[in-house]
Amino acid sequence: MLTLILRKYLKPYRAQVLFVMLLLLIQAIFNLYLPNLNADLINGGVAKGNVSYIWHIGQIMLASSALVMGASVLLAFFAARVSMAFGRDLRSAVFSTVENFSARELNQFGAPSLITRNTNDVQQIQMVLFMGLTMMVSAPITAIGAVIMALRTNTKLSELLIVVVPLMGGIIYLLLRRVVPLFKVMQEKIDRINLVLREQIAGVRVVRAFVKTSYEEERFAEASTDLMKTTLSVTRTFAIMFPLLMMILNLTSVAVLWFGGKLIDSGSMPIGNLTAFLSYIMLILSSVMMAVMMSLMIPRAQASAERVQEVLNTKSSVIDTTSPKVPAKRTGVIEFKDVEFRYPGAEHPILSGITFTAMPGQFTAIIGSTGSGKTTLLNLIPRFIDVTSGEVLMDGIDVKEQSLESIWSEIGLVPQRAFLFGGSIASNLKYGKADASEEEMNRALTIAQAIDFVGNGTDKLEAAVAQGGTNFSGGQRQRLSIARAIVKNPQIYLLDDSFSALDYTTDSKLRASLQNASAHSTLIVVAQRVSTILEADQIIVLDAGKIAGIGKHHELMETCQTYKEIVLSQLSPEEAA
Repeated sequence: MLTLILRKYLKPYRAQVLFVMLLLLIQAIFNLYLPNLNADLINGGVAKGNVSYIWHIGQIMLASSALVMGASVLLAFFAARVSMAFGRDLRSAVFSTVENFSARELNQFGAPSLITRNTNDVQQIQMVLFMGLTMMVSAPITAIGAVIMALRTNTKLSELLIVVVPLMGGIIYLLLRRVVPLFKVMQEKIDRINLVLREQIAGVRVVRAFVKTSYEEERFAEASTDLMKTTLSVTRTFAIMFPLLMMILNLTSVAVLWFGGKLIDSGSMPIGNLTAFLSYIMLILSSVMMAVMMSLMIPRAQASAERVQEVLNTKSSVIDTTSPKVPAKRTGVIEFKDVEFRYPGAEHPILSGITFTAMPGQFTAIIGSTGSGKTTLLNLIPRFIDVTSGEVLMDGIDVKEQSLESIWSEIGLVPQRAFLFGGSIASNLKYGKADASEEEMNRALTIAQAIDFVGNGTDKLEAAVAQGGTNFSGGQRQRLSIARAIVKNPQIYLLDDSFSALDYTTDSKLRASLQNASAHSTLIVVAQRVSTILEADQIIVLDAGKIAGIGKHHELMETCQTYKEIVLSQLSPEEAA
């Protein structure tokens, strides 16, 4: 998976990657050339007292070192540039994929996991790419070149490599067998911490209200300790690995000096060649160490790549048509024809046999007990989820045969959870219409009964909105969400239990002004409160995912027992009449 992702998202940066490879090759060649120059300096200059030769070789070494330093700076710059651009593109691809997910896929992954995958997991891949461009490619080039140069310098001393390299390889293999499975577990445990933290931040008021601060602290500590234990298992392995490798590196240096000294003493080897050979041994073993570092990073990046690729490979269950049909005229007529919806693998459908028509200029209300499928039914219209059988028609054409953007452009949605974006009141209202004028925004706020708290504020439309709108009350958030939909001036209004936090007076005023404002639009309201829908032109009563009755209030009171029970549970018989 890691190779697949790197190959796909590095395509635009091939030229820069090739340039980095060229710099690595230059760096490796000169790194291998410098020990040889050092040997010549000692053998031909220092040993013979030839000052002019020392100056000549010294100047070449200084020039070579300057070239290596320049190549290293350029290498780091371009490697960082490529890896950062790669990370940006990969994050953008994951974000775009998630944006197209339906509610089914979002529930499948969960928000904490998707956040971790698009931040921590992408960062792991990005880091291994940077390290790979600066280290992993140069390690084998340097190691192979150093082995060749070491053999050229002294074949007898090179026999030490036959012992050292397999020994290091064996230690690395044994330790990696233990570490690799732990990396995927670590990422999953980071998901768990994100989940617990998000719940605690989002539900901080509930936590305090129920005096559960200590319990939540323990829950977070448990998740954090679980991650700590796994991380400690990994770091303990590293703590064993690096001292072992350093010990082998130092013992090899001692062995080279020991046996090399004997060869010099016997006259079989010049002293300069010993320093060069020692440098080549250090290059070989340092290349192995770099390979070890990369081998420790690659498994974690591989685990992260699998998680990222899982998101990228997941196709939304809601697929936009390639040949969209366009209605002759947009009027806002919504028709459900024997609609059924069930989740994959579910024994029973959430909705079944749903048939009704919502007309423009008509107030259609949907009511039912909790879990009867009201929100699910509403979500079928903008295709947040797709029907499993039957048809949902908009202006006479199945919504599956229309482009998603054309459907969404006709709908003003107020979700069950009134969500506001961080920014200002004006920026939130402009989500409905980007070029909305101040007059249009004030009109929408007036209809939504929000002008009182917005207009009386010091900043008015430029008043700050915290993330999620947490600096407003529940009722204020609902009214601002409704105003955002009104600014759009859509053909179809979908309001999902959007009056629940309002007092009865504000509820009544808002409904009256909204019905006037949407006189030529289709208004569909999901409600729990009976008083909200008493004056609806059409009330659809849901019971266990099926339509128990359709009609006006007085009709349903006589013909639908389910509706009558709901009404009498909230209103007195006199009020219901």
